[in-house]
Amino acid sequence: MRIRATVAAVSGALALSALAVPAAQADDRRPSDGAPAFSVPAAPKGAKARSAAAAAAAEKQGDTKVLSVVANGGKPLVVGTKSKQKFSIEITATDDSGIADAATILWVGKTFEDKDTFYFDQNESRASCKVVKVNTSTCKLTVTFDPSEMINSDAANWHIGAAAFANDDDYSVNENAGRVRVQRFSKLTVNASPEPVKKGKTITVTGKLTRANWDTATYKGYAAQPVKLQFKKKGAKSYTTVKTVKTSSTGTLKTTVKAAADGHWRYSFAGTSTTPAVSAAGDFVDVK
Repeated sequence: MRIRATVAAVSGALALSALAVPAAQADDRRPSDGAPAFSVPAAPKGAKARSAAAAAAAEKQGDTKVLSVVANGGKPLVVGTKSKQKFSIEITATDDSGIADAATILWVGKTFEDKDTFYFDQNESRASCKVVKVNTSTCKLTVTFDPSEMINSDAANWHIGAAAFANDDDYSVNENAGRVRVQRFSKLTVNASPEPVKKGKTITVTGKLTRANWDTATYKGYAAQPVKLQFKKKGAKSYTTVKTVKTSSTGTLKTTVKAAADGHWRYSFAGTSTTPAVSAAGDFVDVK
């Protein structure tokens, strides 16, 4: 279930910690109060120790800079209804002493401190950092999205929090260092019949567009969406669009065409901000 977060300073491994309070909420799918919080942790090995309280109150110390943050190679994060999905986060940062570690957190909400803000934290206790040029490193982490913890309104732009920690005890913490789109996994089917069919006769092409419903952990029809009916003639390398059909209130598709030649029929959906593009596997029709 979703749980609320409290602000705390953390000692030990370099990480951005959002400490969870394991108490059930009135709505067990959303936090009731509090918000994830960046905690500036203990100094890197060999670096001068700092006051945890003072560090937690600051967002930056010294000349450390986060140059870029990239989630999933720049592609949207697509999540279905059952399997947890692990995504990569790459943080590139610089400091005159070099980068010792980095940390991340992905969150969705109006503001970082909002009572309804929800997040997924990083999996690792330390990032894997590689020097890309003098004083600059790219650090790799992963974040796992669990669909059992998600609700449909989570299909939105998420914030990427990022922190970088330098060898000289400098650091930079930014709760909104980047953005990434989170989407509900989609499925699309097609069936063209009859098979075979005489040339000039009518072919009926049916199908259904569904997408992950995180509220119910099932796939539901995606209503009123334009979907292209496409045809690839036998021997051709690509599909061409024949017409556009809208899904019904239950996500179903149905249209007719005249049989002209052997080939594959399919439906293709361009996607929306909340749902990725998807094409059905082609259904071959033999025209006699």
